[in-house]
Amino acid sequence: MACKDICRNIPLLILLFVSLSMAERIKDIATIEGNRVNYLQGYGLVVGLKGTGDGKATQFTVKSLANALQKMGIVVDPNRITVKNVAAVFVTAKIPPYAKAGMRVDVSVSSIGDAKSLEGGTLLLTPLRGPDGRIYALAQGQLIVGGYEARGRGASQVKNVPTVGRIPNGAVLERDLPFDMNVADVNIILDVPDFTTAKRVQDAINSRFKAPIAVALDSATVKVGIPTGVNPVDFLAEIENLEIKTSQVAKVVIDGRSGTIVLGGNVRISPVAVAVGSLVVKVKELAEVSQPPPLSPGETKVVPRTEVEVIEEKRRLIPLKGTTVHELVTSLNKIGATPREIISVLQAIKEAGALKAKLEVL
Repeated sequence: MACKDICRNIPLLILLFVSLSMAERIKDIATIEGNRVNYLQGYGLVVGLKGTGDGKATQFTVKSLANALQKMGIVVDPNRITVKNVAAVFVTAKIPPYAKAGMRVDVSVSSIGDAKSLEGGTLLLTPLRGPDGRIYALAQGQLIVGGYEARGRGASQVKNVPTVGRIPNGAVLERDLPFDMNVADVNIILDVPDFTTAKRVQDAINSRFKAPIAVALDSATVKVGIPTGVNPVDFLAEIENLEIKTSQVAKVVIDGRSGTIVLGGNVRISPVAVAVGSLVVKVKELAEVSQPPPLSPGETKVVPRTEVEVIEEKRRLIPLKGTTVHELVTSLNKIGATPREIISVLQAIKEAGALKAKLEVL
């Protein structure tokens, strides 16, 4: 669907990012390999619900409950279990880098059956596993649900998502996450890959330590060797606080649904002339009654009448010469362009080859 078909009668928000050539710390534009979050997940049961749990048709909930009872020495037939206060859930957790055993983290609990709400429920002890299949944490506790569902015979009301909840500090790490700081080198990974920025990171590190210990492997990775006898923590702390000037790609991002246009500070436009004209066509359908003369054999009928009115608004041709971001917006405002028209103008300028930037439509 074209932007001009979905950008009618919506407010325009233009965000301008002007390049001020400010230096940025390496820690703000890149990540040191290994210094990232890790994710755990598990399958568990939430109990204590007030009749809002999974129904009998959700077979895995019934079987999971029977297995949990069997581990406690209570043997029951799954076919004879009928409860509505239990829900099967997936439990997820985000673990910070270098987490150690005994650390507590928050967990998210999401229903996977046909439960109506998890409000008031308690998560039973649930092991959380990593991608390698090993158990790294155990989760348990009272859920906090941010939504609710009220239901009656003739109406119901739902706010937010009552089938998702959180348990603050609900998981305890049982083992350290695997990571070894005793390495000969580390990789610095740029958040936005760029060859120019990668080279500047390489040069900044080599200049600071006065040795060729850093080398840019590609547009996203800079390999840094750790000198012998140097504390890796002190060394990496000094590197991540080095400042460099990043190189940004000239880009124009358009969100047609909300009418938002984001223009980068490096956007340039070659000399081009722009004229935006509005053509309004109004069609009216009127019904007229046709009345025959008195005492005549004619019949009274309703006759349709159509009126077509065409209004074309004249606009001036506005030349744009070597336009910067600010000049572009000012010129488009001068000709009174609407959000739909501004987006169409940008697309047309790009097609004409005058927009020196990447145009991205969301």
